[in-house]
Amino acid sequence: MITLFGLGTGFGLPEISPFATKTEVQLKMAGLAYRKQRAMPPASPKGQLPFIEDDGELIADSTFIRAHLERKYGFDFDDGYDLEARAQAWACERMIEHHLYFALVGARWVDPVNFAKGPSHFFDGAPDDKRERLREDAQFRVAENYLISGLGRHAPGDDIELAVRSVRALAVQLGDKPYLMGDKPCGTDATAFAVLAGILTPFFESDLRRRVETFGNLVAYVDRMMAQYYPEFAWSTAAEAA
Repeated sequence: MITLFGLGTGFGLPEISPFATKTEVQLKMAGLAYRKQRAMPPASPKGQLPFIEDDGELIADSTFIRAHLERKYGFDFDDGYDLEARAQAWACERMIEHHLYFALVGARWVDPVNFAKGPSHFFDGAPDDKRERLREDAQFRVAENYLISGLGRHAPGDDIELAVRSVRALAVQLGDKPYLMGDKPCGTDATAFAVLAGILTPFFESDLRRRVETFGNLVAYVDRMMAQYYPEFAWSTAAEAA
């Protein structure tokens, strides 16, 4: 059986890590049996989550995990879609993972209130004399990555305006369809759902969350995907929880 390593439930989400959520939803899409196990990034071959163990083989990075699943189990996550739709899906995924995701990171890790409420607790089990230093170092590294991404170079508010352009593009792509590309989910739906749910969770307050809440079709999309892939999870949209 496949073992999926992620951070586990938290922050009002069935899985804290958006990328682990992406992989978990894709495992569900493929109908593959798996089990979950908590892990921290240093345990991964690439120093990041998620990673999976499949018949003794370790595969890290959600995109490479997807490729492994397609190759080994013969499952096409974009089945039914033509080359143009597949290209559009890939472009959407790159936009989400290399732009919008970093806006989520900024809201969770760079905002001091949200950091104290959420990510800082990753280090609660560290020795007393090292805990604060580990928290400070981790927040600094994430803030540095936020800067490198480009969003962190802008004044507060300007970074959100740029992120919302990606959100609006997703809303336009979705339109009134049930899924991003049409009437059936594709691999990129797992990515979009994971990041949007991470933004919309009522656990964190942020300008980004409030802006995403104004896109009704995206809020409904997250609700729909959550009900489909995590029916056992007690999810409330940010709008409902407000």
